[in-house]
Amino acid sequence: MKPTGTDPRILSLAAEVAKSPEQNVPVTLLKLKEIINNTPLGSSELKKIKQDIYCYDLIQYCLLVLTQDCSRIQGGWTTVSQLTQILSHCCVGLEPGEDAEEFYNELLPSAVENFLVLGRRLQTCFINAAKGEEKDALLHFFEVVTDSLFWLLGGHVQLIQNVLKSDHFLCLLQTDNVQIGSTVMTVLQNILQINSGDLLRIEGKILHSILDEVVYKLLSTPSPVIRGTATKLLLLMAESHQEILILLRLSACYKGLRSLLNKQEPGTELSQELRQLIGLLSPKAYQEVEDQKQHKAACLIQAYWKGFQTRKRLKKLPSAVITLQRSFRSKRTKMLMKLSRQKEEEDHRLQLQIQRQRAMRLSREIRLNMLEIVHPGQVEKHNREIEEKSALIIQKHWKGYRERKNFRQQRPSLTEYKAAVILQRAGSQISDVTSRELHSQAQERLQHYFLGRALEERSQQHREALMAQINTNIEQLMKAPSLKEAEGKDPDLFLSRSRPVAAKAKQAHLTTLKHIQAPWWKKLGEEAGDDIDVPKDELSIELGTLFIGGTKPP
Repeated sequence: MKPTGTDPRILSLAAEVAKSPEQNVPVTLLKLKEIINNTPLGSSELKKIKQDIYCYDLIQYCLLVLTQDCSRIQGGWTTVSQLTQILSHCCVGLEPGEDAEEFYNELLPSAVENFLVLGRRLQTCFINAAKGEEKDALLHFFEVVTDSLFWLLGGHVQLIQNVLKSDHFLCLLQTDNVQIGSTVMTVLQNILQINSGDLLRIEGKILHSILDEVVYKLLSTPSPVIRGTATKLLLLMAESHQEILILLRLSACYKGLRSLLNKQEPGTELSQELRQLIGLLSPKAYQEVEDQKQHKAACLIQAYWKGFQTRKRLKKLPSAVITLQRSFRSKRTKMLMKLSRQKEEEDHRLQLQIQRQRAMRLSREIRLNMLEIVHPGQVEKHNREIEEKSALIIQKHWKGYRERKNFRQQRPSLTEYKAAVILQRAGSQISDVTSRELHSQAQERLQHYFLGRALEERSQQHREALMAQINTNIEQLMKAPSLKEAEGKDPDLFLSRSRPVAAKAKQAHLTTLKHIQAPWWKKLGEEAGDDIDVPKDELSIELGTLFIGGTKPP
């Protein structure tokens, strides 16, 4: 919803941005700087202008421009740096109203991320620049972007967490350039001066990375500016949080830090800050910190012990007051429930009375309307029909109630009757004699089945013996010497078969196959050990294809 009483300059600028081509939008948005600078700082008029700028999506346009490639923007880094100033000034002191959730959860974090990305781009361009004038200009633009970021963080302290957790900020902090590194560390120092508590709310891995980079710059950078800023920053972090001081004092990652700090080149201001930092890392200062921790722990133990003693004494006090309060509250609750129940009953009774009155009034109105419609000579006949219908309805309801009552009373007897019918029906289908005959037949078939299974087991054993013999023959054939190496007696080992034995084996094999393939009802009359005959024509046909050892095919 667009606000009423919008500044005409904002209206005209929004219309111009909407109509302008995409390449002219960044330069058009620079007019916001003039509008903001001409408005008194901290005035209600400035707040109204910021609300109008946000409502007409001009802030979103600025944020969108910052995501584009700077080489394609008219004015380059000059335009981009001025847009970061405009964006930070518009967001600080802005009251978004109904869109507060979108403003705080989406727009502000996105602005912080874009500022850090622009800082990394400027860092890359600064390092790759060859001319001194170009480097000075890029450094100036980088400082403008960092100042805009710091201005935004000053107005919205909750965004400090986003900066400290960002990988882009850590990459900016890890630069080896003196100017860029000094600027970033100064920004970090100013951020911690605003709210140093955010440093402990970030993950331990990120905190260790920041501490490692600050200590590295303090010990390895030859620039006195970087070392001075790093010393101030490390001193601020150690003085603000005892956890960081204990980490610097006891962690294996920073072992020997105090001795390395003692070897730094002395200076006037730097030596004083170094002495403070060395004093914090000394065993005496550490002992003071430990004493403070022990004192807090002792106070906490005493507080818990005193609380326990107080609660113990309170439990030993007479419970008459508690009992009296419980009784009074119970009685009051019962009284309130009784009054509430009476009120509900009264309301229900009144509602029923009103419903009856309405129904009676409606019935009378219907009867009056019917009397108006019906001819005077037919009134008596009409009343008689209504009475008959009413009597029929009453009789119907009464008969239904009586039948349902009788049915409920007769339900157990009906269930017993159905069960008896089912039992009688099942018993009348099969007589006792028939059941005994079926039982005997089942026993006979079961006996034949077990006998046939014994025969099958013997046949299976016979087949296994034959398979073993075949495997033995195959093994002998595999181990047989070649024709060149064979001696006179070697071929006689494979000519020991006789035709009668082979015919008998084939007959037994066919008998077994026929017996297995026959249906079960044909095996019912067989006894264990009975021979099964095979027709001779089938036997002769099968013998024609039988291999007889020691002979050659015709």
